[in-house]
Amino acid sequence: METLQDFDNGNLPTWCPGCGNFSILAGLKSALVELGIGPLDINLCFDIGCNGNGADKINAYGIKGLHGRTLPLAGGISLGNHELPIVAISGDGATFDEGINHLVHTVRSNYKFVFILHNNCTFGLTTGQATPTTPEGQKMNSCPYGVVEKRLNPIQLILTLGATFVARGFSGNVNQLTEILKKALNHNGFAYVEVLQHCATYNKFQDHQFLASKVYDVATDSNFKNDRSYAYNLVDYSNEKIATGVLFQDEASTSYPQKLLYRHDFTTKLKDEVKVYDISECLREFS
Repeated sequence: METLQDFDNGNLPTWCPGCGNFSILAGLKSALVELGIGPLDINLCFDIGCNGNGADKINAYGIKGLHGRTLPLAGGISLGNHELPIVAISGDGATFDEGINHLVHTVRSNYKFVFILHNNCTFGLTTGQATPTTPEGQKMNSCPYGVVEKRLNPIQLILTLGATFVARGFSGNVNQLTEILKKALNHNGFAYVEVLQHCATYNKFQDHQFLASKVYDVATDSNFKNDRSYAYNLVDYSNEKIATGVLFQDEASTSYPQKLLYRHDFTTKLKDEVKVYDISECLREFS
């Protein structure tokens, strides 16, 4: 039986004290253990950034991609072995700046894996630049006079693209985050899990206390309903409170592999069909 210690590789975290990454990593490990998924049964895809340093803190199969490109990396692994649990991890800067094109097509294809978005409204590793989720007018190291662009609403974008699983957690509530990730790992398709977190060094305007005073669990709201339009309005920035939990899920979701009708009779996965080719003759032509 898997334990939390199984995921411990002995490396001490190097994140700043108070960083939300500690809680997010704890929630992920707890979810995997409770689902009976061990270090050899999971593939973790990390981006570049403070969140990406989590690759060095967990004992499990993992791979780092280019900045903003963790989604196509996870998608490729999912295509090769659609039965393998896969978790992609990235920040709001990488995802919504250079990686937003990959996000659009990942949602559109509905690849079967979980995506954990670390949202702290800043590029933390590169010393506090603004991201597309930074509030308009907020002063950051890259814009000392304040952000002039309109603030992107990630969940509204995801819902508009047609995502089949949309959830939001808070790094200050590990128990809720664990339950969200368990549901995401069991979802048949692309599962988007945004985690609001505090960057203790470069984000003073959205600290732990501020978020803790705003968040609430939709499971406690008797008026909540599992509806895409309802969720879209629920997460609007004009709302005083911040909804967390599973905000929308399509229980009848059809993942990408299931859409490939011509492969329904195949008993092998794509990874099993990789062949060894003798290319010596080809190489001789260029020698």
